[in-house]
Amino acid sequence: MSKVLKPIGFWLLVAVIVVYAVFPFYYAIVTSMRTGQALFSTSLLPDSIDFSNYVGVFQQQPFATNILNSIIVAVSVVIISLFLGVTAAYALGRVHFKGRGLLLMTILAVSMFPQVAVLSGMYEVVRTFGLYNTMPALILSNLILTLPFTVWVLTTFMKELPKELEEAAFVDGASPWIVVRRVFLPLMWPALVTTGLLAFIAAWNEFLFALTFSPDNRTVPVAIASMSGASQQELPWGNIMAGSVIVTLPLIVLVLIFQRKIVAGLTAGAVKG
Repeated sequence: MSKVLKPIGFWLLVAVIVVYAVFPFYYAIVTSMRTGQALFSTSLLPDSIDFSNYVGVFQQQPFATNILNSIIVAVSVVIISLFLGVTAAYALGRVHFKGRGLLLMTILAVSMFPQVAVLSGMYEVVRTFGLYNTMPALILSNLILTLPFTVWVLTTFMKELPKELEEAAFVDGASPWIVVRRVFLPLMWPALVTTGLLAFIAAWNEFLFALTFSPDNRTVPVAIASMSGASQQELPWGNIMAGSVIVTLPLIVLVLIFQRKIVAGLTAGAVKG
């Protein structure tokens, strides 16, 4: 009897988790296709297929520009985070020096501070460098969110790579940079994909820094939050839901494409830590 109940219980739990995770996105899609009083309907099935809200998002504000801003910021953050993360991981994972463990723990501790705690300090840095209300301000501030995790995961992965590969490359006359680029990078793809995608998601969804440091170059979270009406009932909920669906779809597609490498990267980081 227990052999029958265990798989049933397992699949019931899986079904509950899937419904819990997928239902909000499904309901956002259904709501995004409604207009007028139908927006406040509690029906779980769409009454009709209407894409007017999706058209309105782009007509009533420069949403295409907002998406482009988010792409520029997120891609730039990913490239810089991975470049600095790989080089830092090589130094922390393969080079022995005094205080290496303390430095690594300090890098990880940076990610424990909430955004509000570093907001005033980052504002002073951004203003000092003359970056206020520019895209580089968003890229610089987002690195605080992505670099610590990137360095930590890549360092953990780098430590477990066979030392013989590095020694053989040095015997052949390779420099440390060539070892990193030609020997380690091909082996680190799962970790790179995992950290790169998580960095992309963090930069894509970031709201507080985008609202504070670059109000004129809005990214999609700020653009969606700025949609307003005269009252709560007059808020353009259809447009808000349509915008939310539009900006969520790229993340879902990326996760589906790289899901195997993500699992491999997370597993490697967990086991080899």
